[in-house]
Amino acid sequence: MARKGTFKSAFRGLLAGLTAAGALAASGIEAAAARGAPESFADLAENLTPAVVNISSAQRSRAGKASGELAPLQRKFDRPAVSLGSGFIIDASGIVVTNNHVIDNADEITVTLHDGRELSASLKGRDRETDLAVLQIEGGGKFPYVNFGDSDAARVGDWVIAIGNPFGLGGTVTVGIVSARNRDINSGQYDDYIQTDAAINRGNSGGPLFDLQGKVVGVNTAIYSQTGGSVGVGFAVPADLAETVVTQLLEYGETRRGWLGVSIDDVTPELAATLDLRAPKGAVVTVVRPNSPAADAGLEPNDVILQFNRRDIASVRDLTREVADTPIGATVPMEILRDGRRMTVQVRIDRRETRMLAAANAGGVLPANAAKGSGLTLQEPTEEIRQAYGLPATIQGVVVTAVDPESDAAIVLQPGDVILEIGWERVTRPSAAVDKLGKLKNLNSGPVQIYVQRGDLLFYESLRP
Repeated sequence: MARKGTFKSAFRGLLAGLTAAGALAASGIEAAAARGAPESFADLAENLTPAVVNISSAQRSRAGKASGELAPLQRKFDRPAVSLGSGFIIDASGIVVTNNHVIDNADEITVTLHDGRELSASLKGRDRETDLAVLQIEGGGKFPYVNFGDSDAARVGDWVIAIGNPFGLGGTVTVGIVSARNRDINSGQYDDYIQTDAAINRGNSGGPLFDLQGKVVGVNTAIYSQTGGSVGVGFAVPADLAETVVTQLLEYGETRRGWLGVSIDDVTPELAATLDLRAPKGAVVTVVRPNSPAADAGLEPNDVILQFNRRDIASVRDLTREVADTPIGATVPMEILRDGRRMTVQVRIDRRETRMLAAANAGGVLPANAAKGSGLTLQEPTEEIRQAYGLPATIQGVVVTAVDPESDAAIVLQPGDVILEIGWERVTRPSAAVDKLGKLKNLNSGPVQIYVQRGDLLFYESLRP
């Protein structure tokens, strides 16, 4: 009877499978061939682990140096603050990729190799907007290294391996799959994360995410967790983005991103229906900056950008990424929709960092109504400033006229933005805004909520002073 029951169950399962396969075939969907898990990840782990390093960064307290006094707690605990993270070597000469937040504000950086050697490292370049940094191991020698892979080829469901330094424990290997692609976690305008369920914890930051060919497809950067430990939702900067940033940092010591000079918003389903678009795709222009590449190309508010450099634009993030990756000075075609008519314009891309750091006044002398602090130059919305940034006459607040690209402010703000509130308080004077940010920074209170107007958009952001 047991065998008969087993046979009936197997037959029912086979029948169900055939029925499901037939349903898939009828719908035009091919049944994917399931691939089994590797018998072991041991060979990969053995080959890859030597190129993964542990990173500790020490920051000595500078508080009280001006007055010669230390705060009571600092006097009691006057020792370096140590941050532990991970990284990986990408060249035999000892070039290491890690997260910027692992080494941010560090006075000393130490790299611990898989064989236990501890070597000093120097900073070659950093990019706060993608949270990436490049280090050089000092002391010479040949080092084991790994290569970047093609993250665009990574598919949801593919196996991935994370190797890093969770909780300071040293080389640890975890395995999972790609859970999702193109994740936006609101950490900056270049969000394009790979999501994985491979266990990633504190200390894994900056470590590599490998595919089964042993190529780096991501740089582990963040986790979603209500407990501080892994809950199976980790995020990695995709290798295609990381490699571009790393290449620029190695060549120039800084990033060189393209700049178009527009404020944009996603196309809503309602707008798509109004414009007779089959799907809500593209980026609608809300503001065109004067003297910008967009202005020179003849772009106007309410234009919808459908293609940039012959690549389809589905959302604001697509356009932001494509523009940023375009070589400075390149002239590229851009397809737009205006008043129901498609047209192509040519646009010559400028450099974002140069525009963001442009002095608010010639010679670097601030006008009487301006203030500078926390990486921002702020001015009152005078008639001249309103005309320069296309702001309405009724605008109230403080206008961002320059941003230090090396500051945390560059992650969330750009010239032409208007800060309306800081910490839930209205701000109308640049000096008061800078003073408030300075006090919050001295209190080490962490990120502060700011209320921002960008064109027709109103939004809250978190800013670290």
